[in-house]
Amino acid sequence: MKVDDIKVIGNIGAGTMGHATALQFAMRGYPVRLVDSSRQALDRGRGLIEHDLDTFIGAGLIPQDQRESVLDRIQEDTDYGILADADFVIESVLEDMNVKHQVWQQVETIVGEQTILATNTSGLGPTEIASVLQHPQRFLVAHFWNPAQLMPLVEVVPAAGTDQGVVDTTVELMNRIGKHAVALSTESLGFVGNRIQAAVIRECLNIVEQGIATPQAVDEIVTYSLGRRWSILGPIASADLGGLDVFDNISKYLYDDLDNRPGEDPILEAKVQAGELGAKSGQGFYSWQGAESQAMIADRDRRLLEALVADRKKEEGR
Repeated sequence: MKVDDIKVIGNIGAGTMGHATALQFAMRGYPVRLVDSSRQALDRGRGLIEHDLDTFIGAGLIPQDQRESVLDRIQEDTDYGILADADFVIESVLEDMNVKHQVWQQVETIVGEQTILATNTSGLGPTEIASVLQHPQRFLVAHFWNPAQLMPLVEVVPAAGTDQGVVDTTVELMNRIGKHAVALSTESLGFVGNRIQAAVIRECLNIVEQGIATPQAVDEIVTYSLGRRWSILGPIASADLGGLDVFDNISKYLYDDLDNRPGEDPILEAKVQAGELGAKSGQGFYSWQGAESQAMIADRDRRLLEALVADRKKEEGR
């Protein structure tokens, strides 16, 4: 299937990620069939969609007079039968292999044989998910980054038997809805972004555990150095600019001192056992209760929105 053949989008899940993916397609003119397990879940998702859409309107990304037409493109139902005419289906349900198997086995009995099937998993292997399908060659990962309405990246990850044309079409589709799609050559546990994120977090927590710096100090160091640099050029291009001989010399003495313990991180394990899960519980390494913490979240979202506006202006200027 070519990208021009994709007319209708199926969107399974109306939660944190699913509502955002549905909105991305609807804003770019695609009719969306939104499915969730209950009317309550769909109503909650509709509220999130309207909130995000109003945010985009306020930022000038969508004209006010298009608000109702965007919302009208999203058709909701608890019946998977609504997906029958979908040309591309994306799923954002619980990160549980059994759940995903059940969902995709049901979807495959409803959609056409050419319909592209994509999971928005953040780490589960596409080959294992696709193992229950009759036509696994049209299945892959389209991993949106959270918050999906604001983050541009989509990692497109093929399963072992995914047709290359499916990968190419998915990349083009993601780019058409304003995302920055990057295809991996092959699947890997955690894909690419989460592998890098896990490596960085492991060393950050190792630094805290050794008493070298506090969590706040580590965050400030990353924010005002690597974070700023890597938002312009990635780590490999930055290494080129810094001199590969310099990085080679650093690796000779530093790599052996970095944390390379396998298994669960002891600091994360202790936090979870104490019920300190971060923002979702109100306490993690930081307190997420009160006006100051809410201001941090609002500032993050404001900056991401500003970057999105800048991306759009760059795109329009090409």
